[in-house]
Amino acid sequence: MKKTVLVALCASSLGLGACELEFQDLNNPSLESLRDTPTPAAVNSAATGLLIGARSGKSAQNGYVAHLGILGRESYTFDGADPRFVTEMLASPALAAGSPAFGGNLWVQPYANIRNANTLLTAVDKVSGVADADKEAIRGFAKTMQALDYLMVAVTRDTNGVALDVGGGINDLKPLEKDMTKVYAYIAGLLEESKAHLEAAGDTFPFPLSGGFAGYDTPATFVKFNRAVKARVEAYRQNWTGALEALSGSFVDTAKPLTEGTYYTYGVGTGDVTNGLTSPAIYAHPSIVTDALPNPDGGAAKDPDRQKADCTPDAAQPFKCLDDRISDKVEKVALSAPYQGLTSEYQFKMYEGSTASVPIIRNEELILLRAEANFQLGNLTAAEEDINLIRATAGGLPPVTLISENAVDILLAERRYSLLFEGGHRWIDMRRYNRLQTLPKDKPEHFIHERFPVPQAEQDARQ
Repeated sequence: MKKTVLVALCASSLGLGACELEFQDLNNPSLESLRDTPTPAAVNSAATGLLIGARSGKSAQNGYVAHLGILGRESYTFDGADPRFVTEMLASPALAAGSPAFGGNLWVQPYANIRNANTLLTAVDKVSGVADADKEAIRGFAKTMQALDYLMVAVTRDTNGVALDVGGGINDLKPLEKDMTKVYAYIAGLLEESKAHLEAAGDTFPFPLSGGFAGYDTPATFVKFNRAVKARVEAYRQNWTGALEALSGSFVDTAKPLTEGTYYTYGVGTGDVTNGLTSPAIYAHPSIVTDALPNPDGGAAKDPDRQKADCTPDAAQPFKCLDDRISDKVEKVALSAPYQGLTSEYQFKMYEGSTASVPIIRNEELILLRAEANFQLGNLTAAEEDINLIRATAGGLPPVTLISENAVDILLAERRYSLLFEGGHRWIDMRRYNRLQTLPKDKPEHFIHERFPVPQAEQDARQ
């Protein structure tokens, strides 16, 4: 009897546990039955499964956040069982396309989810017993998740190429798109299509979203998340007016907590996955502390009642008179044993346990995107206002005066610490501003990698 693998079409309660199961075609739903003879229950399960697929590979020790953290000199991974976290990610002249867990990583997962979404969209067109408004909600959700997956490929592969048309078989492969203008335009267009579907939907989704989307779990509120992602895409393609327009429809709000936003959630239930970013093998790069912005007034900008601090570090307060984002996100630990000539005495503490959520996009990033767009459009006063709000609220830092000559330096510093180790932002930002080669090399024989290669298997299939 034929078996088919159904990825990300199962969920455990609202924890959305991820699993990959083999289903017997005659007894259980499969991708084929979903596509050819869909039912309302199967369609709704498939929609929920896209959240599981989108989460895949994000928080693993060798996943998206950790790998991009290494490349952007946010982190180290000192794994005694696998030296490739240094030998390939730092010491190799090029990331290896034939290394599925390293250079060839972060490709299969997003494309599996994109294909699952395509199957879902085909099923929605055929299924009976689902209201038209609910079909629109599913379409808007599915295409938004596809945009997130395409964005993951775009930021990792960059000009090495992105496969935009994934609907056909192996004999129908089209050339990879290496023009990033076209890639980002495609993703932006997908988000616009999603928005139109969501605006035509009803008041609720016909399927559950995870707790990471609390407050953004109806079509009307999910549009705000869609616009937040669109703002990031517009910034990446330097469409600054478009970024501000998208932000105006997002959840950006200086009166709300900087943590407001959407998150990937994790759990320890059957079939669920845990957050691997808490691995004891992961260390913060020492430059995170040595480059930290000074806080000479002891944090009075954040809390006027705070007294000017004695800036002599001690065991209880190793980060005195530094940006508060350091003490909020990093802790001093015992100096690691030398690992291929590298050491660190810092680890991350923002993920409190194996079920801690990982941000998808937060209010803090949106405020900084607005500052960036305004700066690029010459609106320095507006940009300065947002930057100083972040400095005071997140860092406890005094205000700065923004001028065209210092704006990029200040912006990148704020993004570095506000978005530390939550989505590869440092590496992406330094590439966006042509500053990758300014990242620190801890050993002269180390390399700065600009992008991941297309996996060797994908290259071979396109020969």
